[in-house]
Amino acid sequence: MDELRSDASRNSLKSVAIIGAGASGLCVARYFKEAGFDVTVYEIGTQVGGLWCFNNDSGLSSAYKTLHINTAKKLTNFRDFKFPETMQPFPSHRDMHAYFTSFVEHFGLHPLIRFNSRVTSVRPVEASASGRRRWKVETDKDNGGIFDAVVVCSGHLSKPLHVERLSAFTGQYLHSHDYKEPEPFVGKRVCIVGIGNSACDIASDLATVTPRTVIVARAGALIAPKLLFGIPFTDVTMFLSHPLIPEWVTRAVTRGLIRLVHGPMERLGFKPVKRRSHALSNATIVQHIAYRRVEVKHDIGQIDGKEIIFTDGSREEFDTLIAATGYLIDFPFLSPEILSVRDNVVHLYNRIVHPDWPGLYFMGLLNLNGAANQAYERQAPWIVALETGEALLPARGEMEAAIRRKAEWVRRYYPGTARHTIEEEPVRYFRELRASLRAARARAQGRRKRTSLARARLWIRALLGPTV
Repeated sequence: MDELRSDASRNSLKSVAIIGAGASGLCVARYFKEAGFDVTVYEIGTQVGGLWCFNNDSGLSSAYKTLHINTAKKLTNFRDFKFPETMQPFPSHRDMHAYFTSFVEHFGLHPLIRFNSRVTSVRPVEASASGRRRWKVETDKDNGGIFDAVVVCSGHLSKPLHVERLSAFTGQYLHSHDYKEPEPFVGKRVCIVGIGNSACDIASDLATVTPRTVIVARAGALIAPKLLFGIPFTDVTMFLSHPLIPEWVTRAVTRGLIRLVHGPMERLGFKPVKRRSHALSNATIVQHIAYRRVEVKHDIGQIDGKEIIFTDGSREEFDTLIAATGYLIDFPFLSPEILSVRDNVVHLYNRIVHPDWPGLYFMGLLNLNGAANQAYERQAPWIVALETGEALLPARGEMEAAIRRKAEWVRRYYPGTARHTIEEEPVRYFRELRASLRAARARAQGRRKRTSLARARLWIRALLGPTV
């Protein structure tokens, strides 16, 4: 950070647009501000915090009334901006929103944010005086402006994925994105399709107010407890996620601890997990299943009106179907020529930049088995270092090769579902970012040396005149 501050005067004429004032957008705005950039943050709603703003007037938040963060507070907060000591171990959405509001005030970011500004277009325009491509950002309010760089921080949890076969259900249907509280479902028979954190939270919400709650889990599940011997489970896994501890040891111990606390997942009705899986975190769903308040089914065979026929041959009538079927990665302000998203796969080097479009960056496009804020704190300096000239991207071919290796790693170790296309393991990903930043800095230093040498030769020739 000190290095960035020392370059503030040099960067004072460079401008950057940040799309979204959620966790990642605020994080990178802070870094760019301290590096001396002219920063503009476009926020579609009237408040900061993104998905952590309950009933956000942006219409994009998927928060529900009982939502709490899955990672303990000491993992969740930014390194140099801690939660108050009195904060509960797993902050609620209200706590998270208050935290990000305080973050904005502490680092003086509020004047940089343009609220009620929906970005409608981001496109490349003429080069700057240095010969580098610039970016035109337009909003629903005005023509926006032209910037040296753009950072997209709009997240990947705002466009619900609707599964076509579920449309045959004639009862009440909604996506988990639209679920807010259990009260409207009192006395209703509810089927929840999906097995992510939201599905488990919603099932736990509804278990005590509905006569029947069923979860349809096509994939296996690992449900981690919130606490282990009174210690947040994520604190334990953080200790295990040490660079010196092999990944297979961390995974084996984590699974062993989950089995110790909850027993085999198959006993609860889930399919066995045969490959790596993103562990879920829930404090009560296992008890609700054990008490028969929630039942697990493996799949739906057919839907006939309000009746659902499951693949085990059983059939039941439900009043409500909640599709906890995930989200589609979507950037409506970018043309497919700039970034094409297919099957929820995004072609980005280090999950941050497309090889063909340097200067256009993305933050938060990863599903991390850990605290997302930790990733943002590593992605932001990586981006800022490139824009200050402290670091330099590798050649296009090298970036393409790295993207192919990452895609192959995901295909090899994680199931081929939309949920896992952006999966990352913290220790591995952070190590990759550190290594690539070291190489990028060395690359930039080498260029500066070559430039200095070339300039020195020109000066010598000018002083000595033409040689015979």
